[in-house]
Amino acid sequence: MKKTLLVSALSLALGSCAMMYAPMSYTLAKQPAGGALNSSGNVTVKRDGMTVMTNAMVSGLAPNTYYVAHYHVQGTASTDPCSSGGAPIMSSMIVGQSDAMGMLTLSGSVAAADVMNATYFNVHTAKDASGAPADAGVTCTSVKM
Repeated sequence: MKKTLLVSALSLALGSCAMMYAPMSYTLAKQPAGGALNSSGNVTVKRDGMTVMTNAMVSGLAPNTYYVAHYHVQGTASTDPCSSGGAPIMSSMIVGQSDAMGMLTLSGSVAAADVMNATYFNVHTAKDASGAPADAGVTCTSVKM
């Protein structure tokens, strides 16, 4: 009886570990659409089972301005993911407003299946609080899921 219980407990513990992934951290780089902005920051991606949680911190943006971020799939315009012109994965959209100092913090989650083919994470200036992009992106990083 003890052996059966131990094997069951071990199986459960190992099964739980298989769902945990180490967080990945990426550095955002300024994009041409960023113009005079001196943006920089990082993105932390953590997969927990069936969900991907994303946290981004960006500085050097225009103050009190809406921004929208989302993952993209690889496009064909370039081998560099951030320059490839890939389609956005709209289910991963995160909208936020920079503070008076041009700092932006974004957090969101999306189904892991939605972003498994993502090759980059891009932050755009938004037209308004709805998150409609106003440019091709002010800062970007390649990602691997």
